[in-house]
Amino acid sequence: MAEKEEQPHHKRSPGGIRALPFILANELCDRFAISGFHANMISYLTRQLNLPLVSASITLTNFNGSANFTPLIGAFIADSFAGRFWTIIVASIIYELGLVVITISATVPHLHPPSCPTQVNCIEASSSQLWILYISLILISLGTGGIRPCVVAFSADQFDMTKKGVESRKWNIFNWYFFCVGLASLSAFTIVVYIQENMGWGWGFGIPSIAMLLSIIVFVLGSPLYKTVKPHGSPLVRLAQVVVAAVKKRKKALPEDDKLLYQNREIDALISLEGRLLHTDQFKCLDKGAIVTDEEVRDPNATPNLWELVTVHRVEELKSIIRMLPIWASGILIVTATSSQHSFMIQQARTMDRHLSHSFQIPPASMSIFNVLTLTVGVVLYERLFVPLARRFTRNPSGITCLQRMGVGFAFSIIATLVSALVEIKRKSVASKHHLLDTPSATIPISVFWLVPQYCLYGVVEVFMFVGHLEFLYDQSPESMRSTAAALYCITTAIGNYVCSFLVSLVHKYSGKENNWLPDRNLNEGRLEYYYFLVSGIQVVNLIYFLVCVSFYTYKPLEEFSERNKEANLAQDSEQISHVI
Repeated sequence: MAEKEEQPHHKRSPGGIRALPFILANELCDRFAISGFHANMISYLTRQLNLPLVSASITLTNFNGSANFTPLIGAFIADSFAGRFWTIIVASIIYELGLVVITISATVPHLHPPSCPTQVNCIEASSSQLWILYISLILISLGTGGIRPCVVAFSADQFDMTKKGVESRKWNIFNWYFFCVGLASLSAFTIVVYIQENMGWGWGFGIPSIAMLLSIIVFVLGSPLYKTVKPHGSPLVRLAQVVVAAVKKRKKALPEDDKLLYQNREIDALISLEGRLLHTDQFKCLDKGAIVTDEEVRDPNATPNLWELVTVHRVEELKSIIRMLPIWASGILIVTATSSQHSFMIQQARTMDRHLSHSFQIPPASMSIFNVLTLTVGVVLYERLFVPLARRFTRNPSGITCLQRMGVGFAFSIIATLVSALVEIKRKSVASKHHLLDTPSATIPISVFWLVPQYCLYGVVEVFMFVGHLEFLYDQSPESMRSTAAALYCITTAIGNYVCSFLVSLVHKYSGKENNWLPDRNLNEGRLEYYYFLVSGIQVVNLIYFLVCVSFYTYKPLEEFSERNKEANLAQDSEQISHVI
């Protein structure tokens, strides 16, 4: 379905600050639902479906991997023909169906095995019960595929995202996006997790289902205010055309003057609204796709066959993607390092003293609120304190570049993993002192707040690394491939989760039957700290790789232009949001 076109006769064009509350309200409800579903899934799999810890962890990481691969499909659909608005709507409905299925399976007794509070000789879920789980996860993965690559890009579509436009604003759309994500996650980790632990999984999954339904309603209500960008063909097809044209002309000699390469503003107009990409000297073999032959010169007014002749702008689109890939790939191992640790930290918290009073104790999954609080407060402090301070020294409107921001995140990730290992050593030493290593259901007399530092450190990692990574992909990707850039961000998470599953499986298989690093049932008998040290070493190597990639990276050159009405709207938007903040 095609998206609605802008109405040129309005006194003020769609988009801007007026549209943002509806999009962010949708994102709040959406993320509340998603976080409420994901937050305590490890407990649902191990205590409701009675799966072993390693099997449950691998199931979750494989699901997360699949859910982060589908955004590539969603981005292709959005950028090719459906547009971001309709892709978000349809994907949200599919996601809602997945939540309804798992809510029904958690509510109906015959659809899950009997409870096993002792975690000894438990009856695992049958194949039919697991298939209901898998159907739900598949629907949720498909829904995620349409939501994740489009929401951030659709939010940014409402504003002038040229370099001049970004510099003129006193706020960052990506920081505020992650602030809303953190706020919604914080609510889910406190409200939904408490309900799951104390009122049952039917209500625990039912509330996220209601929240997702509300997100769809809010998003539709704001549709008259949205600025929508009409899709103009698949960006993947354009990339393929560049490769095919370059291969066909591989024997042709490049002109000495790059200005003789094919340029056509009319053909590129709809995919270069913020400005055309300028020619670069990297990957010159791709420039051959823009060589104008004698036959093509004879009829300059004819529409070119884009499988034989492409413009410099389209060649540079492919070059931009190729330049991004090495830095994009550096995010894979940091996801590998963090994805399984959420599950393991919940299991650690379950063995520790979680009482705030004699009658109330914190649900294990609610410990993630410290991670989310750090993220939520961190993006505000980053925006309001760090950026103005850094700007005085760097003269950069953003304070530091997104690559520098990512580098800081990498460093904090190593520190967080090392702290996790030290806390696990402390937890097990207390368990050994009280002779509780052989009792998986016993409460070890050590406060669960020992886990707070590592949760907070991982929140700092998200403030720097994950926000910086998304901003880098969005900023450096061609403007017509913004959904694809968001999909690349998700694919980083997907591959990272699959690598994590592979790593956990290897460690579980080859670390021995006795004193296995990652045991199935009793975490006290394991060597989780060794796994954390292994992950820390991997991250050190990954940081070195990232620094090497950054040293060779070249930012995309852009010939920018901006319309007067955009500048007027931008000034009004900046004034309004200054009053809000």
